[in-house]
Amino acid sequence: MFKKILVPTDGSDFANRAVDAAIQLAGEHQASLVLVNVQMPFTLVAAEVPVGFFSSAENYDAEMAKRAEQVLAEAKRKADAAGVTATTSGLLNEHPWAAIVETAEAGNCDLIVMASHGYRGLKGLVLGSQTQKVLTHSSVPVLVYR
Repeated sequence: MFKKILVPTDGSDFANRAVDAAIQLAGEHQASLVLVNVQMPFTLVAAEVPVGFFSSAENYDAEMAKRAEQVLAEAKRKADAAGVTATTSGLLNEHPWAAIVETAEAGNCDLIVMASHGYRGLKGLVLGSQTQKVLTHSSVPVLVYR
């Protein structure tokens, strides 16, 4: 049924569980995976930077590329160990949800598997939800793993 599954990951526990579920699903369907990590470009005010202060855009770009490489390498290692074919892509986009949707559609993926952090109330409203935005903008079916 599924032949190509896109899995965005940021390396968090939630995302790692979604990666594991996608690997299992891909194995059951003999599907391949497209593992994606989307980093936001450098801005003077970054709300969700996973690491410390940066003295320049170049330092930020280098650190984000290093982090994306580590996250994707770990996810690919898991897929390889399970005998699932996987490609990786580190992307830079100020709207991660848009990069996920565009990559899935351009890559002819037939499913997106992604985690939901499950933020509710004010925290969910303030932080926004990349998963919610993917759900509302994607023409590709989305499986939300929680």
